[in-house]
Amino acid sequence: MKIRADIVAGLAVAGLMLPEAVAYAGIAGMAPGHAVLAALVGTLVYALVGRSRFAIVSATSSSAAILAASLAAVPGGEGMRALFLMMAVALAGLLFLLAWAFRLGGLTGFISHPVLRGFAFGLAITISVKQLPVLAGVHAPSGSLFDTGFAVLRAVPHWHVPSLAVGLAALATLLVLRRWPGVPAALIVLVSGVAASGLLELQAHGVATVGHIALMPERATIPAYSPAMLLEAAQVAVPLALILLAESWGTMRTLALRHGDLLDSGRELRALGLANLASALVQGMPVGAGLSASAANEASGARSRLAGTAAALALGALVLFAMPLVALLPQPVLAAVVIAALTHSLDPRPILRLWGLNRDQYIALAAALGVLVLGVLDGMLCAILLSLAALVQRFGNARLARLGRLGESHDFVDAYRHHDAVMLAGIAIWRPAAPLFFANAERMFAEIARRTLAEPDLRAVVISLEESIDIDSTALDALLEFDRGMGAKGLRVHYARVHDRVRDLLHAAGAQGVVERSDYSVADAVRRLER
Repeated sequence: MKIRADIVAGLAVAGLMLPEAVAYAGIAGMAPGHAVLAALVGTLVYALVGRSRFAIVSATSSSAAILAASLAAVPGGEGMRALFLMMAVALAGLLFLLAWAFRLGGLTGFISHPVLRGFAFGLAITISVKQLPVLAGVHAPSGSLFDTGFAVLRAVPHWHVPSLAVGLAALATLLVLRRWPGVPAALIVLVSGVAASGLLELQAHGVATVGHIALMPERATIPAYSPAMLLEAAQVAVPLALILLAESWGTMRTLALRHGDLLDSGRELRALGLANLASALVQGMPVGAGLSASAANEASGARSRLAGTAAALALGALVLFAMPLVALLPQPVLAAVVIAALTHSLDPRPILRLWGLNRDQYIALAAALGVLVLGVLDGMLCAILLSLAALVQRFGNARLARLGRLGESHDFVDAYRHHDAVMLAGIAIWRPAAPLFFANAERMFAEIARRTLAEPDLRAVVISLEESIDIDSTALDALLEFDRGMGAKGLRVHYARVHDRVRDLLHAAGAQGVVERSDYSVADAVRRLER
């Protein structure tokens, strides 16, 4: 059953990969064959070395847009453009492999779950809106998301009713068939679209079809290598790699979170690198895990990476044997398949849940708005920076807890949250509620000193450093200055829950006196002071 489900999913996704490849090649200003070959080798290579069971690695709309601006400025004929394409894609692949070799996969950890949810939501809206002109049978100028949306709204009186009817019927069928996961809804709709196009002569009624397309790129003579061309390709490879990483990791991680799957970021970097190198060898476009095809793979019931292999093989079979039938496929049906594949990501409930938790909701919202307003790459970078800023703000303004003892036990808890906790006479026990580092250490110790000196009956202070596994030099200096200041006021200071790495740093700084007054538990520090 698992193999059957993967094969069915692969067949369904292949029907989406072909028209998507044609569309993305058009965005980049390349022959469709460059995108088709990229989809074939990219999906096969990823299925061999990747881990996500849903990822379909092929040309993406965002990378195609970056490539379009770069190829337009390349002087010379088709041969120069082909050379530039090969070099840019190969360099992007090498950047992924370098990131894997230097173990930079952990950088993906800076893309938090709220950022991923907002990113997927914004990207799904962007792709869906881009499909509206096709669904309505009107022309919309290429541009931003809002340009496309406004153009479609202005063209309401000119919407093509037969195209809209075909597209909405396909979309409704897809949503209804989704109730039965074992049914290959996308494949059924695509085959039905081809049959309806031939039997009802939809093209004669003005419904646009895919039409005949030349799939294999012309093998232009590749000119000699030049360092100048390599430098220009390198300048494009960096944003290409960034956009592919943002879109691919956002897509793979979102789908993995939805199903509880585990991903290894290092392995994904290696897989994307090898897939792009393979694409460069066949003069293919840059490849990544696009949201629409990957979401369609998920919606079709994929169980393993065998679905990607089946999709690539089915795409190859379409190219070799079924092109006359593919030419009859109505474009509104393709738009409906893309939109239906994104309905899971258009669900706002994961973001609304953050509002209920009152945590990170603005980060998710910023990620979604960033993608909508700034584009995929800039929107993702903006959301990541906002996420880091929120982290620094949270740690930089951490709470300071006053601890008390629970009964006669060795447990010390926040006395303001646990009313049965008793604060000790003559001893103040403080616990910073965040790791100490350069942004909060001086403020935190200054606050401890202020509160301690405000109580003239205190004779000793205990600082619990349980949150600080390690500290930087700024936090070290703040701790030592605080220790000297308290000593000058006649107060004895002990430190509790001091981790070994902090002890090592204190030894290196020559603060032996502080080390001697450091304990592994609050109870031990209190016991020493009470003696």
